[in-house]
Amino acid sequence: MPYGENAKDSKPLLHNNNSAMKPINVKEKFSKFSKQWHPHQIATVDTMQVILAKIQGEFVWHSHDNEDELFFVQKGTLEMHFRDRVEIVKEGEIIVVPKGVEHCPKSQGDEEVHVLLFEQLKTKHTGDVQHEKTQTEYPKI
Repeated sequence: MPYGENAKDSKPLLHNNNSAMKPINVKEKFSKFSKQWHPHQIATVDTMQVILAKIQGEFVWHSHDNEDELFFVQKGTLEMHFRDRVEIVKEGEIIVVPKGVEHCPKSQGDEEVHVLLFEQLKTKHTGDVQHEKTQTEYPKI
């Protein structure tokens, strides 16, 4: 199969970021931080980012006008609150929040939930809402 501009050489082009072509142990990455509601970036895919977050309790009602957001529950049970309903997302399940839909992630009781999110790099943590939980930068781990 040809690769990039040098297809005749049949050799893959190298990325500047060698870690992009190595496995990432998500469980190990979760062990590197403890702060809740503070996402950490573990990878980028074109204009998208893969981030991890630990959540407990209720977050902030917000929406993202131009970006969808995918939540993949790694541990625990996530309650995704929408204005008209609540969806329960269990470990191993995903939920996609479409652009423009107001939502509020929440854990059940005192349970800490671990989520992997897939969203555009330009997605603001709490959309246009400013709150004490709002993060403007995600540490790379």
